[in-house]
Amino acid sequence: MASRITIEVTRYNPARDPEPRMTSYEVPLHREWVVLDALNCIKDHLDGSLTFRWSCRMGVCGSCGMMINGVPKLACATFLSDYAPGPVRVEPMRHFPILRDLVVDTSDFLMKLARSKPWIIRTVEKPADEEHIQTPAQLEEYRQFSMCINCLLCYAACPIYGLDPQFTGPAAIALAQRYNMDSRDEGASERLDSLSNREGIWGCMFVGECTQVCPKHVDPAGAIQQYKLTAATEWLKAMVLPRGAK
Repeated sequence: MASRITIEVTRYNPARDPEPRMTSYEVPLHREWVVLDALNCIKDHLDGSLTFRWSCRMGVCGSCGMMINGVPKLACATFLSDYAPGPVRVEPMRHFPILRDLVVDTSDFLMKLARSKPWIIRTVEKPADEEHIQTPAQLEEYRQFSMCINCLLCYAACPIYGLDPQFTGPAAIALAQRYNMDSRDEGASERLDSLSNREGIWGCMFVGECTQVCPKHVDPAGAIQQYKLTAATEWLKAMVLPRGAK
């Protein structure tokens, strides 16, 4: 294996650059290094102005999502040696405005996430000293969808979100479904009112790229299809059952 590798990184400072450009750097190629190590090497030793997000370095916080050779990945979980002899092209996530270099503006996602109401909703709260008991089987109903780390790789991979910015997007809908399936929750109808439309679940064409790139195997595409089935069932019940019947 070669001792060094070239990293091509998007550079963009909106205060002075008319558009993003690519800059190449040569860094050591160690078998144990991930792309995040290469970026930190560049920042520490070659160009301190390079800007990117990272925090935990353990694939938990989701903050180091970026495009690596055209594929949405976590920089902390992507080994440089997999791309030897290089070069490795590192770009900001697609479909989001670039704030600077590899940092994107995620405000749109945060607003849509809030509209999906990803928290437990109850009509009547239990007393503070009374537990919400849940069986292992009930936990398994939603466990997979609860693993989302909000890395937004699914948004960078989703062609629908790229074409229609009004689309709520994979992670926000999958997290809504996570709470719909939680035995402690009573807010499914509220979420359905918000998400059963073209901007929500019916905007998804089931391309499946979101599931392919998810580092935590959440399967947002599967969550959305489950949600569609629930919405269709509720619509059919409303059409054929007397008002107020369940």
